[in-house]
Amino acid sequence: MVQVPTQLEPSTLSLELPRHLNLYVTPEQFTALAASNRDLQLERTAQGELIVNPPTGWETGKRNFSIIGQLYRWYDDNGAIGEAFECSTGFTLANGAIRSPDAGWISQERWDALTDEQKGTFANICPDFVVELRSHSDTVKSLQEKMQEYMDNGAKLGWLIDPQTRTVAVYRVGLEVEILSNPVELSGEDILPGFVLNLQRVWEN
Repeated sequence: MVQVPTQLEPSTLSLELPRHLNLYVTPEQFTALAASNRDLQLERTAQGELIVNPPTGWETGKRNFSIIGQLYRWYDDNGAIGEAFECSTGFTLANGAIRSPDAGWISQERWDALTDEQKGTFANICPDFVVELRSHSDTVKSLQEKMQEYMDNGAKLGWLIDPQTRTVAVYRVGLEVEILSNPVELSGEDILPGFVLNLQRVWEN
């Protein structure tokens, strides 16, 4: 016997939003949107504005793969001291924003201090270390603001890598931002002891 459902599932419609129109969502709405749109990289500002990041081009994808790959190799040898995350991982910052750095790392002590509820879908924590890689669709100003937001919410070390100008802005707690011109490598300093990022694959494409 075939049972006919008494209530039909609502259909999903596509909606094109003009660039000048801002859409605001609650954290709960954001979680539902992210679950239904796993092919998109979504973020939420502290004010609740929804940000839809377009898929990256092959150049950015290749560069980010190198960064994540090098971080993973270091993490594989030093996994006991922290947890590493790739670019699709969202974190809920103290100011309410939900952000996804291109790479991130959290000390084991801070990660283990979170309850299961705090870990949730988008863990309530800002990574100790973050990387943002500028793509052709990114503005420097928006990435600078994002990096400062990380630092204001608990990050200890951050790299804003710009292949277009071959520069890296290094963010450290309590210090002025340091701009490096065409560096060949970056040190994880005392935050990620022993980690050195080779930038050759990042600059060359």
